[in-house]
Amino acid sequence: MKKIFCIGELLIDFVAENQGKDLTKAKEFSKKAGGAPANVSCAISKLGGKSVFIGCVGDDPFGTFLLRILENEKVDISLAQKSETFTTLAFVSLDEDGERDFVFSRGADRELTYDPSHKSNFDGNILHFGAATALLGGPLEEAYSRYLFDGLTKHAFISFDPNYRVDLWKNKVENFKRKCDTFIGKSHLCKFSLEEAQLLSGKTDIKEACTVLHDKGTEIIVITLGSEGTWLSTRKFQKTIPSIKVTPVDTTGAGDAFIGCLLQQIAQYPDSDKLLDDEKRLTKMIIRANKAGAITTTNFGAIESLPTIQQLDS
Repeated sequence: MKKIFCIGELLIDFVAENQGKDLTKAKEFSKKAGGAPANVSCAISKLGGKSVFIGCVGDDPFGTFLLRILENEKVDISLAQKSETFTTLAFVSLDEDGERDFVFSRGADRELTYDPSHKSNFDGNILHFGAATALLGGPLEEAYSRYLFDGLTKHAFISFDPNYRVDLWKNKVENFKRKCDTFIGKSHLCKFSLEEAQLLSGKTDIKEACTVLHDKGTEIIVITLGSEGTWLSTRKFQKTIPSIKVTPVDTTGAGDAFIGCLLQQIAQYPDSDKLLDDEKRLTKMIIRANKAGAITTTNFGAIESLPTIQQLDS
């Protein structure tokens, strides 16, 4: 089984309690572990995969708490770093349908420094680039770009999820799109929300959006559509793959559960280069990944809501 390296942020989600989507009215917050790449690494490990987290937290109680969470989920944290900068925080609010809004206080996640010794570990494995904060400059963005190059030279399977957050890219959307293009062009698999696919392609129609995104370079596109399931697109076939019906209470981590479950299955596939033409196998993988995402929405918090193998098999 291939190892899956998840690169990017690990942070504290302070989730507002009992006030809907308006953070100005929030008085009470629950502390949760978060950060998309960290969530993905836990989703993979929880399903029996081999995940490795590469990211930076503060050398403070929050950072210690976060690394302990990952370690308890059996994620390999040997390549994680600590910084004197305080751990990154996100303040999250939820509406009645479990949809989220974010405000970020950036800290240690941006301080991840590139380590060339990791390159040898990437050989034939999977690299997942799914950090919401990774393209905002600083050492993290440089490390992100250099690890992408290392992965390509080591014939790793590259996965990219832009994790667009409006709060992080106010008045800088064109810059975001330009930076994403590099990763879209080099990735074997890209996972988008519908909003992201439309934003990055400039097209509202999902088929037209995928044509533009394929032309940028990526071969496999999955677009998550919430309760409607997932749109799968390659240059040879496109289809909607339905999900299971649930009553969501918190959508935090649903996309991370989806891509983590999908990557965990890809890690077991004998030759990922041939996956592109295996419509039947890809479809089965996404059916299972859809279920993982749906189950995650039925509880509060990302990591603690990620499904087990038993839940997916039931």
